[in-house]
Amino acid sequence: MLGFDLVNMQGNMVRKAWDALSPIPGGKAIFSKVIGQLAPYTGTIDARVIELGPGYARVQMRDRRGVRNHLQSVHAIALLNLAEVSSGLAINYGIADDARGILAGLSIEYLKKARGLLTAETRCEIPDSSERAEYTVGADIMNTAGEVVARAAARWLIGPKRRA
Repeated sequence: MLGFDLVNMQGNMVRKAWDALSPIPGGKAIFSKVIGQLAPYTGTIDARVIELGPGYARVQMRDRRGVRNHLQSVHAIALLNLAEVSSGLAINYGIADDARGILAGLSIEYLKKARGLLTAETRCEIPDSSERAEYTVGADIMNTAGEVVARAAARWLIGPKRRA
C-alpha cells in the first residue's frame, strides 16, 4: 500500500521509511508510530518526529499523565527516552546503508522542570563509513518558551551490519 515493505527493507530503514512516509498526509505520524512499534519502550512516550535528515532530528513529546512524575512535571526517564530517540534518528538517518547504530551510553543533565509540549533537537556529524567507531551525539530538550530543560549526550556505536 505504501510502496515499501518495512519488514524486508534492505539498506537504511530509517531513511527509506522517512523519505517514503514524510511527504504524504499523515505520514510523519505513521512513521512516528512505526518507530514506537519497532522500539516498544520508546513507544511509551508517544513521540512525534517533526523533522528528520542526515545529522538532524526534531522530535516532540506532549506533556500528559502517562509521562509525568509525582512533582507534576515530565518524568526524568521520559526525557531521557526523548533524547535517545532524537539522537538515534539523527545519526541513523545519515549512516551508510551497510551500517547500523547501537546505543552504547546515555547521560543527561536536568536543568529545570519540564512541562508542556517538549521538543528534542539533535544536530550531529555523520560518519562517512561503516567502520566500527563510537560517536557522541547531543540532544537538547526545550519547552515551548524555548528554554532548554534537559541536555543529553548519547554515545552511539556505529559499525557494519551483521550478515544473516
